[in-house]
Amino acid sequence: MPAISFQSVSKIYPPTRSQSGPAVRALDDVSFDIRQGEFFGLLGPNGAGKTTLISILAGLSRATHGSVLVHGSDVLADYADARRKLGIVPQELVFDPFFTVREALRIQSGYFGVKNNDAWIDELLDSLGLADKAHANMRQLSGGMKRRVLVAQALVHKPPVIVLDEPTAGVDVELRQTLWQFVARLNKQGSTVLLTTHYLEEAEALCSRIAMLKQGKVVALATTSDLLKNASSNVLRFKIDSELPKALADKARITGRIVQFPANSAYEIEQYLAAIREAGLIAEDVEIRKADLEDVFLDVMTEKVVEEPVEINLAGVTV
Repeated sequence: MPAISFQSVSKIYPPTRSQSGPAVRALDDVSFDIRQGEFFGLLGPNGAGKTTLISILAGLSRATHGSVLVHGSDVLADYADARRKLGIVPQELVFDPFFTVREALRIQSGYFGVKNNDAWIDELLDSLGLADKAHANMRQLSGGMKRRVLVAQALVHKPPVIVLDEPTAGVDVELRQTLWQFVARLNKQGSTVLLTTHYLEEAEALCSRIAMLKQGKVVALATTSDLLKNASSNVLRFKIDSELPKALADKARITGRIVQFPANSAYEIEQYLAAIREAGLIAEDVEIRKADLEDVFLDVMTEKVVEEPVEINLAGVTV
């Protein structure tokens, strides 16, 4: 039995009275399964449908078509049972300003009918670096500390499935390291983790399998290692202080002074460097590296290299 099963999920938003134009299809026949104990990544640009899919999984939004199951429980027909199996960390910092951290965790436990779990609450506080904030009022905490409390609230009832929706957006390096160490430990102990993130290096390091959404459709679904194999074998990276000629710029990924070209051979690398010299430019800090998940992501989203969705042969998967 899959931990999570998305079955032909579509979401269509009709135009409102104040808006004209066609209906918006946020999700288009999304189908894939997440296995129990898997660390799964859901990636896509803004507006791809990730948050809509998470909202449907959480029961906060209703799919126009299709169904979602959590350990076999339908998120609509068996809402209470499905919700008990989920621990969801939302993007937004939502908190009650009238309680201390420990009180907030005890109240959250009560929502799921969990009593006398102070030992687990203490472990959460310690593992997430909140032990010294246990008796602090929620409104006194920094944004990063509030984020840690949201993670603790999601885990307080020991759900078998953990959903992390952009959990490290705008937080410091220390929190990221603390969070990932703890979540990785829970995953090794059997918890299923679904992660959405814009930090692709995190997804590459943590996720064993990844789905990519674009305009509400699954455009890639495979193991992380297989996705990397489909990327350009190498990337030429260097810095310049001047603007590239358009013919070169159209082939490059440019971030400030950093220029990167996909390169499949030593010949291609030399051709790029020769073109830079002929343009009268000086390349600094030249290096050649292996392609990473960001390269794969950009290839998939721009359809430059990966011309067809990457499929994986699993029952119930449609890409």
